[in-house]
Amino acid sequence: MFSRTFRSTVQPVELARKLAKEMDDHKTISIHRVYVPDEYTVFLNPADREQFAAYETQMRNELVEYLVEHARREGYSLAARPLVLLETDDDLTVGTFGIAVSTQSPASAAEAARAPEPAQSDTPARDPQPPAAPTLPDLPPAAVASPPLAAGATMIYAPGDDDGEQQPPAAAEPEPRQETATLEWAEGTVTIGSRVVTIGRSSDCDVRVDDANVSRRHAEVRRIGDGYSLVDLGSTNGTEVNGQRIQETALMNGDVISVGTTRITFERRLG
Repeated sequence: MFSRTFRSTVQPVELARKLAKEMDDHKTISIHRVYVPDEYTVFLNPADREQFAAYETQMRNELVEYLVEHARREGYSLAARPLVLLETDDDLTVGTFGIAVSTQSPASAAEAARAPEPAQSDTPARDPQPPAAPTLPDLPPAAVASPPLAAGATMIYAPGDDDGEQQPPAAAEPEPRQETATLEWAEGTVTIGSRVVTIGRSSDCDVRVDDANVSRRHAEVRRIGDGYSLVDLGSTNGTEVNGQRIQETALMNGDVISVGTTRITFERRLG
């Protein structure tokens, strides 16, 4: 735990950035997945929280969506849709906030699942994300990981003042491990790598689907930075991810792509 005096009030963008940092700091690397916590409690000085009173619910929803997108970009696995809670702490000074992470109880997970979706944005070529991340299996007992920071410990931040910021003792980093990303369906498996992988009926497609409901060039998966994106290529019957129709979306480990009557699973593995 650490703190520093900072005179400005807390800004939502700083909360989002530090929440993503806490997600990164508490990841656990398993055999085939990277797990992260799904409940984040933000502690604020009463004056800082008061400035959010008129739109606190909307801001919490935006922070949840930010964490969902961050998890998708990094290929993290979540047991449930993230939950962001706000609490007041009189011991914190204005401009300083704390974040505690944990795993949701069944009741909290149900609350997160019932959370309303944020308003639609004007950004083109992207449909709304599914209301909840897919439920994934429990962490295997043979997980191999560097020790994460203790869940439940509250980290204190002074936003905007990162230079020279004191950090908790760093754990030894594990040896770099090669990552593979694949598309798996009833007829086979294709490794994505750094290339674009096409899906469709055409014999030129990497994932060839013999289905009259699938267009000749239906969709493609692209490597973008450290993540992967699925793009519909103007298909006749559309493309779905986890039951939601999309035009373009980031892919997260375990997502199920539907083209016609064919189901294709996206997997990211370390090993």
